[in-house]
Amino acid sequence: PVQLVESGGGSVQAGGSLRLSCAASGYSGGTYCMGWFRQAPGKEREGVAALDSTGTTTYADFVEGRFTIDLDNANSTLYLQMTSLKPEDTATYYCAAVLGLVDIAWVVSTGGAYGMDYWGKGTLVNISS
Repeated sequence: PVQLVESGGGSVQAGGSLRLSCAASGYSGGTYCMGWFRQAPGKEREGVAALDSTGTTTYADFVEGRFTIDLDNANSTLYLQMTSLKPEDTATYYCAAVLGLVDIAWVVSTGGAYGMDYWGKGTLVNISS
């Protein structure tokens, strides 16, 4: 099975940057979709960004050009570069994946409730004002 391990979370001040990483293993080839999701305390999980093996990417509206999702195929690592961070970006960030192609805009809009089969355990991001 596919295994995902996130890293790179931490505490930064508003306006700062962080880069999250998601190391993937167990992938044996074929099409795929991967994405980042987040859940703040007391709130439902929401989608942040996703990409698929065709090169298509999608972002939640609240990203507003501040985040970039990228995949290093050679190292099987998914990244989320986050800049201009705000206190409301505070959350646990999760990496997720599915083998095959799904509508990644739909997956992001549903917060990953559908379409993703594999999940990491998350990495905590805390943004102070």
